[in-house]
Amino acid sequence: MYLPVRLHQYTFHSNKLENLNKITSLIEDSDAYVDIFPEYCMGVPEGGLTRDYVIENAESIEGNFVNKILECVEKRSSIAIFTMYLREGDNIYNAAVLVDKGKVKSIYKKIHLFDAYGYLESSIFSSGNQVSMISLNGIKVGLAVCFDLRFPELFRYMAYKGVDAFVVPSGWYKGKFKLEQWKTLTTCRAHENVSFLIAVNQTEPLFIGHSLVASPFGDVPKECASEERSLTIKLDCSLIKKARETIPVIKLSKPSLYKKLYSKII
Repeated sequence: MYLPVRLHQYTFHSNKLENLNKITSLIEDSDAYVDIFPEYCMGVPEGGLTRDYVIENAESIEGNFVNKILECVEKRSSIAIFTMYLREGDNIYNAAVLVDKGKVKSIYKKIHLFDAYGYLESSIFSSGNQVSMISLNGIKVGLAVCFDLRFPELFRYMAYKGVDAFVVPSGWYKGKFKLEQWKTLTTCRAHENVSFLIAVNQTEPLFIGHSLVASPFGDVPKECASEERSLTIKLDCSLIKKARETIPVIKLSKPSLYKKLYSKII
C-alpha cells in the first residue's frame, strides 16, 4: 500500500489572508492525497513571532481560516494537515489540525512549548496535554509540532499505541548546529520507533527549511533544501512491517520496567 503525501515548504509572512490563499491554492494544485504544511502557517512577523501578533490573528476552530481550508479539501476529497493559532476561551494554543474531506478530524495542541535559544513560546501560548492519533486509510498517524521532537517520550507513547507515521509541522529557527539537530532528531524519532516521520518546516529568512521524510529504517528518501517548494512522496507502507520484523524494538521494550523507574523520579 502506498500513501501519497505532499510536503509544502514555504515562508508564511505576516499577512494571514495571503497565507490562507497560499494554503488553499497549494491544496487545489496538489497531486497527493494528504497535504502537509509547516508550523506557524497563519503567519510570522518579520522579526519573529510575538504575543501581540498571535492575539490579533488567533481564531476559533469555527473561524474563517479553518472553514476555507475545509471547503478546499472537501472539493478534492482529500486530507490536509496545517497549523493555526487556536483560540479557546481565554487560551490560545499552537495547534496542528487534520481535516479530512471537509471535516475536522483531529486537533493537536502543542505540548512542549519552545522556551529555548532565547525564545519564550510559553509567554504566547498555553500548552496542550493530550496526544492526537488518527487512522487514515489503515495507517495510524500521530501529530506533534516542532520542539516536541526533542522529547522522545511523546513519540514512544504513540508508538506503543500503534502509530505508523508521525507528522510534525515545524518552524525550526536558524542557528548554530540547528540543521544538524534537525536531521538527527527527525531520523532518530522515526528509526527508534520504526515508523515514518514527515517533518515539514518553514524556510528563509527565519527558518532552515530541509523538510523531509524519514523512514522506519532511519534513512531519508526525500528531503528539500532551503528553497520554497512542494515535494510529493508515496509512502511505501510495507516498509513499516518489514522494519518492525527486522528490528522489533517496540516488542522488545519493557514499559512496565520503565514505569517503575520513572515512579522513582516523578
